[in-house]
Amino acid sequence: QVQLVESGGGLVQAGGSLRLSCAASRPFFSIYAMAWFRQAPGKEREFVAAISRNSSTYYADSVKGRFAISRDNTKKTVYLQMNSLKPEDTAVYYCAATVSPSIRGTDYNAWGQGTQVTVSS
Repeated sequence: QVQLVESGGGLVQAGGSLRLSCAASRPFFSIYAMAWFRQAPGKEREFVAAISRNSSTYYADSVKGRFAISRDNTKKTVYLQMNSLKPEDTAVYYCAATVSPSIRGTDYNAWGQGTQVTVSS
């Protein structure tokens, strides 16, 4: 099973930017679809963005136009560039891997440990 390690979270003011990274430990990273989910305190986990093995991208409406997901197969890493951050983006962000991209967390069989993103107003 692929192991995933997120990094890049932190504290940022509203309107600022952060870039999250998720490094995979397993070879053949390029065959996986990757995604980012987030979970705020007291809320359910929600889909943020996904990228297929051929780099087709999918976004939640709440982040469309502000966030960008990308991947570097040579580095076995997926990124989430977050711009124009809002306080409501505050959450623990998780990356996940699966065979085909999906907005449902239950379709993913590998998860990272999460990285905290806090946006102050």
